[in-house]
Amino acid sequence: MPRWECAIDADGEVFERVEDLIVHQSTEHDRIECEVCGAVLPDGYFAIRHAFDEHSRAEYVRAYDADAADVRRRENVKESVEEAADIKEVIDRLEGN
Repeated sequence: MPRWECAIDADGEVFERVEDLIVHQSTEHDRIECEVCGAVLPDGYFAIRHAFDEHSRAEYVRAYDADAADVRRRENVKESVEEAADIKEVIDRLEGN
C-alpha cells in the first residue's frame, strides 16, 4: 500500500490513506490565494485541482512562473490522488459529517 507524504512547506508528515493526507492539508496548513483568479482555498490537492479544473495550463504557467515539468508533476499528483481517494469521504469529514 502506498504511503502519502505531505509536501507542503517540506512538512513531510506521512499518511497511510490519501484521504487522511487531504484532510491534513485542508486543516493543518494555511489557505492560499489562487494567483490566477484570487480564490482562497486549501493548499495541496484542492489547490492543484482548482488550478487545473478552473484554469488553462497557459494561465497556470503564467501566473505561477511554471514550466512544463511543474505542470506535469502537479497533473500527476492530481491523477494519483483522484485514482486512490474517496473525495466524498474527504468532503464529509471536512464538513463534520
